[in-house]
Amino acid sequence: MKNLGFSPEQAETARKRDDWQVIKSLLPFLWPKPNVPDALEIKARVSIALVFIVLAKIATIYAPIYLKDAVDALAPSDASAGLTAIPLSLIIAYGAARFLGQAFAQFRDAIFAKVGVRAVRRSSAVILEHLHTLSLRFHLDRRTGALSRAIERGRNAIDNLVSISLFNVLPTILEVALVFAVLWKAFNIWFSMVTLAVVIVYVLFTSFTTEWRLKYRRESNALDSKANTRAIDSLLNYETVKTFGNEALEVREYDRLMGEYETASVRSQSSLALMNVGQAFIISIGLAALMAMAAAGKLAGTMTVGDFTLVNLYMIQLAQPLNFFGFVYRNIKQALVDIEKMFDLMEVEPEIKDKPGALPLAVNGGEVRFEHVTFAYDPRRPILKDVSFTVPPGKMTAFVGATGSGKSTIGRLLFRYYDVSGGSISVDGQDIRDVAQGSVRAAIGIVPQDTVLFNDTIRYNISYAKPDASEDEIADAARLAHIHTFIAALPDGYQTLVGERGLKLSGGEKQRVAIARVILKGAPILLFDEATSALDTHTEKEIQANLREVSTGRTTLVIAHRLSTIVDADQILVLDNGEIIERGTHAELLAQGGSYASAWIKQQKSMAVTAKPDEIDAFARVAE
Repeated sequence: MKNLGFSPEQAETARKRDDWQVIKSLLPFLWPKPNVPDALEIKARVSIALVFIVLAKIATIYAPIYLKDAVDALAPSDASAGLTAIPLSLIIAYGAARFLGQAFAQFRDAIFAKVGVRAVRRSSAVILEHLHTLSLRFHLDRRTGALSRAIERGRNAIDNLVSISLFNVLPTILEVALVFAVLWKAFNIWFSMVTLAVVIVYVLFTSFTTEWRLKYRRESNALDSKANTRAIDSLLNYETVKTFGNEALEVREYDRLMGEYETASVRSQSSLALMNVGQAFIISIGLAALMAMAAAGKLAGTMTVGDFTLVNLYMIQLAQPLNFFGFVYRNIKQALVDIEKMFDLMEVEPEIKDKPGALPLAVNGGEVRFEHVTFAYDPRRPILKDVSFTVPPGKMTAFVGATGSGKSTIGRLLFRYYDVSGGSISVDGQDIRDVAQGSVRAAIGIVPQDTVLFNDTIRYNISYAKPDASEDEIADAARLAHIHTFIAALPDGYQTLVGERGLKLSGGEKQRVAIARVILKGAPILLFDEATSALDTHTEKEIQANLREVSTGRTTLVIAHRLSTIVDADQILVLDNGEIIERGTHAELLAQGGSYASAWIKQQKSMAVTAKPDEIDAFARVAE
C-alpha cells in the first residue's frame, strides 16, 4: 500500500497532485498481485465485468440503428405508397437491444460488487494497521475527530475511484468511439467531427470549471473536519463541560464552525449549478447543429427520416455518458481532495522501526539495564540526563521524584514508545533497539496511572491481555485484583459494558480492571505507574499486598508518588530534573537525610493531618 501515499506534509492547505499517479495507485485493487488472497477471483470478476461493459455498449449503439430502420419502414419514400406491413422484427430488435444494454450493465454491477467492497475492506485494514505502527508522539499530537473524518472520506473515495475508473471512464470513451465510427460510416466525416468537437469542448469546459471549484470543496472539507473535531472533543469531555456549565459555549462554538461550513458548502453547490448550466448549453448547441445537418440532408434527398431520428438519438444518447463524464470528473477530483489526508497518513513514517531481520526478545530472568541514557521529546528541553541503573531479575526498583522529573519517561522508553537520544536500554543483555519491538512489549505488563478502557464489556477489557483466556483464568485474575466480588454483584456480571473510555466505572474500579489485565498477561517484567493512586487507603493496602504477591519473582519497576507504597522496594531511585540524585533502600535513604527523607517526613505530616486514627496506625506499621 506504499503506492497509496504521497508527501507526509501535514499542512492545512491542499496541494496539487498527479491524477495519473492516483489512478495507478488503484490498479492493485483492480488487478491484485498473486500473493493477495482471492487474487484470481478478483481478476476474473474484473475481466467478466469488462466483457459486460463492451456488450452493454454494443447493444446501446445498435438500438438506435434498429429504430432508424423501423422509422424508414414506416415512412416510405413514395408518399403515395401505403403501409403494407408493421416492421415487427425491427421493433422487437430495438426493444431487445435496449433491454440487453441495461441487463449487461446490471450484470456488470453484480459481478464487480465484490471488487469494490474488497477494495474498501483492504484499504481500511491497511490504514488502521499503519496508524498502529506510528509513534506515540504522532498519537499524542493527533486530533481524533479530524483523523476519523479523513479516514472515512478517504475510504469512501477509494471505493468511488475504483468504481468510477472502470464503470464510467472506460464505457464513456468506448461509447464516444463507437458513435464516432457509426456516424462516419453511415453519413460522412462532418457528422463525426461535429460530435468530436462537442465532446472536446465539453471535456475542456468540465475540466476547467471543476479545477476552479476545488478550492470551495477543500474549504468545505477543512471546516467540516474542524466542526466534527469540536463536537467529538466536546462529547469526550462531557463531564468537564457539565462541571463548568459550558453546554451553551460548546453548542455556540460548534454552531459557529458549522456556519462557516454552511457558507463554504453553499459556494460549492452554487458553482456546481453554474457548471451544470454550461454543460447543458454545450450539449444543446451540438444537438441542434447535428439535427440541422441531418435535416439539410433529408431535404437534399441524401438522408431519410430514419437518419434524422438516428442522429437525434445518438446525440441524446451520447449526452448521458458525457453528463456522466462531468459527474465522473467532478467525483474524481473531489475524491482526490477527500483522499489527500489519508494519503498523507499513509506516508507518515513510523518513528520507531524494527531493524531488518530483528529477532524476538529472549527473556531469561528479566534484568533491565539503563546505561547512560539521555532523552528529550524536544531537543531544546532534555528530560533524562545520563541515567544509569540496573534492575536485577526478580527484584523491585522504585522511582520517585517531583512531577516532570522523568519518571514516566523511563517507562515509555522501556516500552520503546521512543528511542533514547543517547546511551542504551537492555533486557537480559539485549539492546531493545536490536530486537522486535512487539516482543519487548509482550514481555512487559503495565498498570498505568490513567487507565482508559475499551467501550466493551468488563470481560473483554480484562481478557484483552490474553484474548484466548478461559473464563476461570479471567475470574482468577479478577480475584487477585480484588474486583471479582464487585463484578459478580453487577446485574450483567462480566458482560457489563464499561462505557466509552470506561466512564461507567470509578477510577479505582478502572484501575483494578487494569491490574487484573496485567495479572492475566503474566509478563516477566512489570511496570506500575502510580498504580494505586486512584484507590482509597483501605483498598490501596489490599492492592499493594496483591501487587507484591504478583510481582514476586518478576522484575518490577514502580513509579510512585505515595512513598508508603514502595518502602519494601529493593532499590529506590530519586529523580530530579532528569537526573538520579539519590539511590538506595527505604532505610538507607532515610538515613541519608536527603530529598527522599524530606519527602517522607512531609507525607507523614500530611497523613497525620488528614487521616483517621486507624489509618495513622496502619501507616505507621507500614513505615516500620
